[in-house]
Amino acid sequence: MASGARRTAARAAAPFAMVAVRAGDASVLARQPIEPARPKKGEALIRHTAIGVNFIDVYQRTGLYKLDYPAILGSEGAGVVEAVGVGVTWLKPGDRVAYTQPGGAYATHRLIAADRLVKLPARVSDEAAAAAMLKGLTVHYLIHDSYRAREGDTVLFHAAAGGVGLIAGQWLKARGVTAIGTAGGAAKCKLAKAHGYAHVIDYTKEDFVERVNKITKGKGVAAVYDSVGKDTYPGSLQVLRRFGTFVSFGQSSGVASEFKLADLAANGSLFATRPTLFHFIAERSDLERRARQLFAVIGSGKVKIAVNQRFALADVAKAHAALESRRTTGQTVLVP
Repeated sequence: MASGARRTAARAAAPFAMVAVRAGDASVLARQPIEPARPKKGEALIRHTAIGVNFIDVYQRTGLYKLDYPAILGSEGAGVVEAVGVGVTWLKPGDRVAYTQPGGAYATHRLIAADRLVKLPARVSDEAAAAAMLKGLTVHYLIHDSYRAREGDTVLFHAAAGGVGLIAGQWLKARGVTAIGTAGGAAKCKLAKAHGYAHVIDYTKEDFVERVNKITKGKGVAAVYDSVGKDTYPGSLQVLRRFGTFVSFGQSSGVASEFKLADLAANGSLFATRPTLFHFIAERSDLERRARQLFAVIGSGKVKIAVNQRFALADVAKAHAALESRRTTGQTVLVP
């Protein structure tokens, strides 16, 4: 091998992370070498095989969610255990694992608290796990806890063609729930319809409030799951039935800064919640239980994880650009 080729190969194999050097646009993401440390008590060193990309990464990169910079972004991943520290008896080198934890995933290797890792069953691939830990566990708490969607319910889910939305549509259908989704454009609406939604509303052409009222014959929906925020929350409140539940779990269009508690009374004595995943998996027993149920629905085929975009880890800026311009569907993963 020529010396130039050897240098290129060595650089490709050397551990590195993609670091947000400051808050800003995608250009702030820079490649930096890392030196994986040996795990201490209760820790494990993993080599990533796949890393999930989520809108929360964009919020953190832009500074909407404040971080101490420079910062390694990324909140979910899958990989192989390379070493474990003292006291870690439930894992060993070679085990396939996955996790979701705020920050730190945009790297070839990661030192992590071992109790944040869950083992992967053979029927769940690394890419599926990396794409589903944050988004799939988010769907789990949304439809089991934030508003427990029951058989016979009708609910509205915004951004139905997104990563969370595609998982939610399938899981809601499996629970016997009639799910109405919103998406932008014919292609995304078609995709959402293929992933469990009984009705899909193209918000670029239709008023979703009018359409939901027509679908429900004026009765409204039991719950709205809204990750869009500023652009959708007024209509989300309007389509809820009396005593319905407004679940706000993101703000891709901006913060719903005009929201008032009086809005809940005005629209039917509504309930509202602003949950976040990491409160629901703070205890290891909860993490294991929710992950076990997620892997079960994936393994059964009731929920299929659609990895529709793949980028090299070094090209994460391109992944962010695609996500921000709404050119992605389903799940996006980085491959170290």
